[in-house]
Amino acid sequence: MKNIAYDDLILALEKALPEIAAAHEEDSITWNPHDLVPWDEGRNFAFLGGSDWDAAESTMSAEVRAAVLALLLTKENLPSFHRVLGLHFPPFSEWRDLVGRWTAEDNRHSIALRDHLVVTRQIDPEGLEALRLSHVTQGYQQNSDFRESTGPALALALMAVHELQASRFARALAEKVETKSLADMLGLVAKDDEVQAATFIAFLNAALNAEPDDTVLAVAAAVNAAVPIGADIAHFEAEYALLGEYTDSSVLGGVAKSLVSALGLNSLDGLGADAEAARQELFARANA
Repeated sequence: MKNIAYDDLILALEKALPEIAAAHEEDSITWNPHDLVPWDEGRNFAFLGGSDWDAAESTMSAEVRAAVLALLLTKENLPSFHRVLGLHFPPFSEWRDLVGRWTAEDNRHSIALRDHLVVTRQIDPEGLEALRLSHVTQGYQQNSDFRESTGPALALALMAVHELQASRFARALAEKVETKSLADMLGLVAKDDEVQAATFIAFLNAALNAEPDDTVLAVAAAVNAAVPIGADIAHFEAEYALLGEYTDSSVLGGVAKSLVSALGLNSLDGLGADAEAARQELFARANA
C-alpha cells in the first residue's frame, strides 16, 4: 500500500515531467550507429562461407578489448534498467514518451558498439554472444526484495548513477582506442549518457523539493550500491582484472561529486538525522 509521502512525490515528479522531458528532447543529439561502422572492413564468417574469428585479427590491447566488452555488455543489459524505471514510471502512463525516448537512445549504444567490434573482428563474436545471453538473463537486481524496497527516488538515483558511471567510462575509453571511428562513437555514447544523467538528476531535484530526506537517503543508497562497470558480469573475471583505472574508487567518487554539485547538497539544510548522515557520507565519497 502506497503512503501519502509516496503519492506526494509521484505528484511532484509528474508536475515536473513536461518541462524535464522538453529539456531532454532539446539537449539530445541525433546520430546513426551505421555511420560510424567501417562496413568495408567486414567479411562473412564460416556459417556463410567465410572464415571464423581468430584472435590474431584483433589489433586492440587486451586491456582496451576488456574495457570495450565491459561497456558493451553493460549496454546490452538495457532491459533490466528499463524495468527499474517501469517500477514507478510505467510506459503505459504519461511517462511513456520520455521512458521510450531514453530506451531508444540507450539501445543504439549496444547496436553501434557490437556492429563495430564484430565487423572489425576485434572480439570473438561467439564468446560475446555467450556472455550477452548470460548477462542479460542474470539482469540487474532482478529479485523481489529489490522491487519491494526501491521507491521512486531510489529508482531515479540508481539511473543517475548508472548514466554518470557509463559516461565517465566511455570518455576514458575513447582516449585509449586507436580507431577514430570507434573513439568518435564512444564520444557520442558518452554525450547521450551525460544528457540522460542530467535528466534523471533534474527529476531528483524535483524530488528533493518534495521529499528532501527520502531523496538524500536514496542518492546515498544508490552511490553505495553501485559497483564498477564490468564487476557484475559473470565469467568475466580475467577481463575485469585488466580494467584497472576504470574501476578504482575515484570513479564513484567522481560520480558522488557530480551529484553533490548538481543537487546543491552543500547548501541543503533542515534534514533529519539519518538524511544528514547520508549527506555527510556523500561529501566524504565526493572528497575522497
